Amino acid sequence: MKIIILGAGQVGSSVAESLVSEANDITVVDLDSKRLGLLQDRFDLRTVVGNASHPSVLTNAGAHDADMVLAVTENDETNLVACKLAATLFNTPTKIARVRSTEYLAHPEIFSDDNFCVDFAISPEQILTEYIEKLIEFPEALQVLDFASGKVSLVAVRALKGGALVGQQLQELRKHVPNVDTRVAAIFRKNRPIIPEGDTVIEAEDEVFFIAATENIRTVMRELRSMDKPVKHVMIAGGGRIGKRLAQALERDYQVRIIEHNYQACERLAEQVHNALVLYGDATDETLLESENIADMDMFCALTNDDENNIMSSLLAKRLGADKVIALINRRAYVDLVQSGGIDIAISPAQVTIGSVLAYVRHGDVEAVHSLRRGAAEALELVAHGDAKSSRVVGKKIEDIKLPKGATIGAIVRGLPRSESIFGEDLASEERELSRQSDEHIQVIIAHHDTIIEQEDHVILFVINRKMIREVEKLFQVSVGFI
Repeated sequence: MKIIILGAGQVGSSVAESLVSEANDITVVDLDSKRLGLLQDRFDLRTVVGNASHPSVLTNAGAHDADMVLAVTENDETNLVACKLAATLFNTPTKIARVRSTEYLAHPEIFSDDNFCVDFAISPEQILTEYIEKLIEFPEALQVLDFASGKVSLVAVRALKGGALVGQQLQELRKHVPNVDTRVAAIFRKNRPIIPEGDTVIEAEDEVFFIAATENIRTVMRELRSMDKPVKHVMIAGGGRIGKRLAQALERDYQVRIIEHNYQACERLAEQVHNALVLYGDATDETLLESENIADMDMFCALTNDDENNIMSSLLAKRLGADKVIALINRRAYVDLVQSGGIDIAISPAQVTIGSVLAYVRHGDVEAVHSLRRGAAEALELVAHGDAKSSRVVGKKIEDIKLPKGATIGAIVRGLPRSESIFGEDLASEERELSRQSDEHIQVIIAHHDTIIEQEDHVILFVINRKMIREVEKLFQVSVGFI
């Protein structure tokens, strides 16, 4: 696939790295020649220096025969204009735009073919906000990822000494939770993947990925570790786009405090939140944290634009008594380094966001992609099309499907209506009502060796190595001549 990526920032660079490794023809456009030079030194791709919203620059990038334009610059207007030009001048089949402003997102008609011709709009800030919300809702988890319109969840937890399953074989799981069907999709032990079998023994400190119907995940988590107390008090460092969105999302159900170092930003923020308390100051100021009762905080979220500040404020908050700390960190080299120390969860914005992009790039009918283990592994939701003659998976038992070693089918969702929304899971009100009405016809089936995949099933897979992705995609592609 020939893809033009407009913008070589964190998101653009991460997407380029992922797509180049999957044998795509990639061209990256940016105004910063130094950024482009670093990318070209690391990867086999083409670069063009210039303004992404200029027709001549798009022409130089090869837009005349591109399959996709991915506009992820820092400027919404540049992204929107680039998509419009790609449609009008070059008839590009797929146009994806990064849109940060809620002003634009509140009016989806802006993205229609009659206006800016955006096929899919992605808001990294909104994706990150929802991701952090899940971590606050389930403070025991390292990751909580939704599939099949929220019907199924994949959860990563660290198995702690004293958990009911630690030291026992996986086949004992059914005895501990007899009324809940679940499956362990993967285990990472000392950063190395272990393919789970019935006789695999869970050890303390293992990172365990399990899949279950969303309504059952708390029950399963209790077997892997002792439950943390529910989060009530949240402190947020940074009142920027993400910090503001998170505060607005949490303030109804939690007691929220936001620390912002810019006084003018504090004044604006105070007008945009209702119940959250806005504080002017530096989140790395020990006196300020103590005066605001940091020791009583169940969750501290460092969400500024500065990696070093996020790291230092999180470590300080943890030392002063905060139960859990989350730090937003852009530099990938820092993520693994700090999470092994005093920071409970380090979040890479690019890795959280990239799945939304990859879902539109993957071959076959891919509904969702989530990056796991800082990009080393992936979880995918694919739709099975065709019949027993034209498909390698439809009508077959899971044990008979030739999955690459390290790929695991975790669950199947049957009877799920398809959404056509450009915002992925953001359904229109009429669609949401239809979805609620049809819930009784939706089945969540945890995969076992004799489970048979049917036409239009949503199949959720875990892949421990991204190099297997292309092979998995081929399995789900319908071939007329396949016997």
